[in-house]
Amino acid sequence: MPACVEKRHLLTATTNLNFSSAESIPVLNSSSEIVLSGLRPTGRVHLGNYFGAVRNWVALQERYNCYYFVADWHALTTDYADPQNVQQSTFDAVADWLAAGLDPQKCSIFLQSEVKEHAELHLLLSMVTPLPWLERVPSFKDQQQQLEDKDLNTYGFLGYPLLQTADIIVYRARHVPVGEDQASHLELSREIVRRFNNFYGPVFPEPQPLFTATPKVPGLDGRKMSKSYGNTIGLTASADEIRRLTMTMFTDPNRIRRNDPGNPDICNLFQFHRLFSDDQTIARVDHDCRTAQIGCVDDKKLIAERMIEALAPIRARRERIDRDPSIVWDTLRDGNRRARERAGETMEIVRKAMKIAYPLLS
Repeated sequence: MPACVEKRHLLTATTNLNFSSAESIPVLNSSSEIVLSGLRPTGRVHLGNYFGAVRNWVALQERYNCYYFVADWHALTTDYADPQNVQQSTFDAVADWLAAGLDPQKCSIFLQSEVKEHAELHLLLSMVTPLPWLERVPSFKDQQQQLEDKDLNTYGFLGYPLLQTADIIVYRARHVPVGEDQASHLELSREIVRRFNNFYGPVFPEPQPLFTATPKVPGLDGRKMSKSYGNTIGLTASADEIRRLTMTMFTDPNRIRRNDPGNPDICNLFQFHRLFSDDQTIARVDHDCRTAQIGCVDDKKLIAERMIEALAPIRARRERIDRDPSIVWDTLRDGNRRARERAGETMEIVRKAMKIAYPLLS
């Protein structure tokens, strides 16, 4: 088997796909509808990341021409003083994306900093974007208050929504998957697109939100699952780790004794049943909790086994990737190439529209 075909078989194996010949390997979705999304490289994916974004990415790759990227430049907007973990975090993130089901034969997975057109378009957009538009972004002041231990009085932090816009429109993406609570973030991108198109002609489509159902994924302590809170469960955590972490979960705060009836509606643990258990189990646990027929410890043991069983295929794929790290780097290398091709086409259009294309010099 030729080396290139052999490697493609290896990549598809990470998503539990098996193909008997090169002719049966799928090609990228030919849909003209482009979807763009990305995540900062924060390392291994936790259940909040998975249910909030990655699981939806896996579904979208079957219907759209999808570009998914590691936002390493965005990571530097807040962690510029200590970037030593970015490369390992990038590897871990992409490895988990592949283990979760992203197929590099069906979508483009790439690294933001390897596609320089993002930076060029960011610069050109900065020429036409009014400064007050950036200063009024709610998360600008909110994050400054939340991250008081970091100096965020930088242009990079102020301008990250502009870079975010460049990330989207450099692929002329029509859709960005978001939850309804994030729709306002995309409105600034549309305002910038309208202003740019007003000056230079209809270069970019206005990116529209692709609303996705995002189930609530609480952390171990009941707050939003977040690494900054230290309350996460890793998507590829071992069985023993899942059992250990599950035993620390907060439950119904009003249930003090084993024979006290519980209330699943306010129990953090029950939310995980909604994510991992079948309808019959959910109904049984709901009844047994309310009637004190099951205690919190036994319930934790039950949901731990449900999670271990459900996540086992993902964990197995991640273990295969760890045995051959080149799978991740080859995926990114190929995705970077595809992304550069699309972004390069866009920038040719942009330069011509802005009258800074010089054909006699090419």
